[in-house]
Amino acid sequence: MSTNVVSAKDIKREVYTIDASGKILGRLATEVATILMGKKKNKFVPYLDLGDSVVVTNVGKVKVSGKKMKDKVYARHSGYPGGLKVETFEKLLNRKPEYLIEHAVKGMLPHNRLGKQMIKRLKVFAGEVK
Repeated sequence: MSTNVVSAKDIKREVYTIDASGKILGRLATEVATILMGKKKNKFVPYLDLGDSVVVTNVGKVKVSGKKMKDKVYARHSGYPGGLKVETFEKLLNRKPEYLIEHAVKGMLPHNRLGKQMIKRLKVFAGEVK
């Protein structure tokens, strides 16, 4: 018996289109991250990028449970003293809804070069794509 080795010529990528309207943010992000990593494929190996491309539409209509709409906060820092900027989920959903999905999915991917390759195949759109 020999080990099943996957090479670059064996990788076949597909494009998945997911409509985010009415879906819960975390469950959607998990589904997208699984597709980007290639875990749904039967030849999955953790050290190769075998995943497919994902297009997520209608991100502005994504939902969260409980009081997260008002209580969940996203923070960033400019690097200067007093440069902390904090924004609630609700404000960020109105201002930049694409960031919510990108941020959630990026946290679920490997934090190395492989993860950076995977996140490049994610396209997020706030509205409908024609």
